[in-house]
Amino acid sequence: MEGKRQAKIARLIQKELSEIFRRQTAAMGNVLVSVSTVRVSPDLSIAKAYLSIFPPEKSNEILKNIQKQTKTVRYELAAETLRKCPDLQFFLDDSLDYAENIDRLLATDPHLHDTPADEGGKETAQD
Repeated sequence: MEGKRQAKIARLIQKELSEIFRRQTAAMGNVLVSVSTVRVSPDLSIAKAYLSIFPPEKSNEILKNIQKQTKTVRYELAAETLRKCPDLQFFLDDSLDYAENIDRLLATDPHLHDTPADEGGKETAQD
């Protein structure tokens, strides 16, 4: 269970990281980095930021670049908002890809469409 302070700091970090990435990617053109979730450890020492990157073909390359620049991003974040900024860890948020894959698998599963009419929980009267 996340405490109120953790949640408040996570929202603040998410908002500020989004702004930092918006400024940094504005010059690149055709690249969008959004911060989908931030989770802060109970002792407020580590913040894990999950990023959604568009276009997906460049996501690994951009994520590696962001991970190399973690100290710079942390410095900017500390200068903007927090006096004592947690260590930042960046991860690729693949939840949309995961959900899309599940939808695709469900759409192509032949067993979901071929259920017999007599099955499905109907009771038959046998007295």
